[in-house]
Amino acid sequence: MSRLEVSLKRRLPGFELDVALAVAEAPVAVVGPNGAGKSTLLLSILGERPVDEGQVVLDGQRLLDRGVDVPPEDRRIAYVPQDYALFPHLTAAANVEFALACRKTPARERPERARAILERLGALAFAERRPATLSGGERQRVALARALATEPKALLFDEPFAALDVEARDEVRAYLHARLGELRLPALIVTHDRADVEALDAAVVVLEAGRVVQRGSLGELEAAPATPWVARFCSARR
Repeated sequence: MSRLEVSLKRRLPGFELDVALAVAEAPVAVVGPNGAGKSTLLLSILGERPVDEGQVVLDGQRLLDRGVDVPPEDRRIAYVPQDYALFPHLTAAANVEFALACRKTPARERPERARAILERLGALAFAERRPATLSGGERQRVALARALATEPKALLFDEPFAALDVEARDEVRAYLHARLGELRLPALIVTHDRADVEALDAAVVVLEAGRVVQRGSLGELEAAPATPWVARFCSARR
């Protein structure tokens, strides 16, 4: 079973990020108020932000520990930011080929590999289109295809539905839920929306001021919210 284990501390303006969590083959949603440290947590796991102390262990391999700090490009952790960060001048296929190049896939193999990944995710129909011509849901599919091209062992998503219009969110939530179920990789998803948690059937970790104040299923949080913010989050409806 794939497993991501994290224990991190980092001093931030006004508070300290101090988080310990573990993710297996079911997604975990990280929720909390603005400025709680959610995005910083993801970037620290990825290796893009320094920490004062901590550990990141993925499938038994120590990526961060005393004397160990594996570079982000070698951690086998894929990151999908809120805006998807696709290269606007490249087609969908070329965006995926770029990720394959980063994995040192031979150039002659990249076009076929890229199209195979896009086909797997239902995105082959727009392989030759650029991001500006794609809908929000289509861009997310391409971003996920590019992430998977690196053959990751874990996935990090930062507000994956925030850039979508209301009409597209249900479709894209269902799509991501299905794909995560097939991939069976550890996945951390930062979100501010209770509906995302419900749609992804995710366990929940609540951060407030850099600390985990509660964790469990949405039902468990609803039954006994640990803070006023958790109570408001649980009571939010569309």
